[in-house]
Amino acid sequence: MLYAIGDLHLSLDADKPMDVFGPLWHHYVNRLVQGFSKLNYDDVCVICGDLTWGMSLEKSLKDFQFIDKLPGKKIILKGNHDYWWTTATKAYKFFEQHNITTIRILHNNCYFYGDSAICGTRGWFYEEEKGSESDKKIMNRELMRLERSLQAAGDAKEKLCFFHYPPRYNNYVCREIVDILNKYEVKSCWYGHIHGRGHKYAVCGNVDGIEYNMVSADYIGFEPVLVK
Repeated sequence: MLYAIGDLHLSLDADKPMDVFGPLWHHYVNRLVQGFSKLNYDDVCVICGDLTWGMSLEKSLKDFQFIDKLPGKKIILKGNHDYWWTTATKAYKFFEQHNITTIRILHNNCYFYGDSAICGTRGWFYEEEKGSESDKKIMNRELMRLERSLQAAGDAKEKLCFFHYPPRYNNYVCREIVDILNKYEVKSCWYGHIHGRGHKYAVCGNVDGIEYNMVSADYIGFEPVLVK
């Protein structure tokens, strides 16, 4: 089985528990353990960013060890609060040093699950008329990474896309990302990032031929949702 969840926001070695953000987050670490308990060893779960509040790999060690011990294999991508992120090479070296074996990184690449390709990137909120030059540079890098990921999928029968930022939110559309999804005939995507009061503005369901799925942990009850 292939699953998805986003925004674990772990802080096992940082003083930033999410419980302060209201009832949706109460006992969330225990709820994650319970939610992942339905996965088997051979299942795969894509985690759509914002894994840990740790400001470095070393400060994130307990969080990664927690994730590593959860059932199944995990494919992670970067979120806007993943301050530990430097390079995939450094992360893999760190994982190896600490015997973390169930985590792989989605970044300028793709993974295959049967005849489906798991693709994606962080994404970004960007509107040309409002965005800064810095925003534009970040957006262009994310577009490049998304295209590389989809190109790596080759002639896979199905391309599944995962983001941290939603390509659509309320009345906002990241047209550049949606155009790439259409170019590569992507029919479904999953994203996180949105919390609390923002849940009601999340775009879920089919819009112009693409199925959008919001998987922020607090939105889905800290239980990974089935992708396929």
